[in-house]
Amino acid sequence: MVKDFRRAEDVSRYELHLDGALVGVLDYREAPGSVALVRSFTTPPFRGRGLAGELVAFAVDDIEAAGGRSVVPMCWYVGQWFEQHPEKVHLLAPA
Repeated sequence: MVKDFRRAEDVSRYELHLDGALVGVLDYREAPGSVALVRSFTTPPFRGRGLAGELVAFAVDDIEAAGGRSVVPMCWYVGQWFEQHPEKVHLLAPA
């Protein structure tokens, strides 16, 4: 199974494709100095495999690599992901 993670800027989302099929998305909204991760979705046959977590990790790493922006977790899943990855909490926007 080939995993392909992408940032689809034209539709403001991160995508996960498996063997060419779109199976997961993470929608985002950009603002000056931050990126809000607003909605995650994995197609039902692919849930429970950790793919959403991998997609969030890809997005967070991409935002961190770009530099200068914080993350605003608007989706419950993204908030939970940060709780499980304390090494990345420095990227969270101040409350």
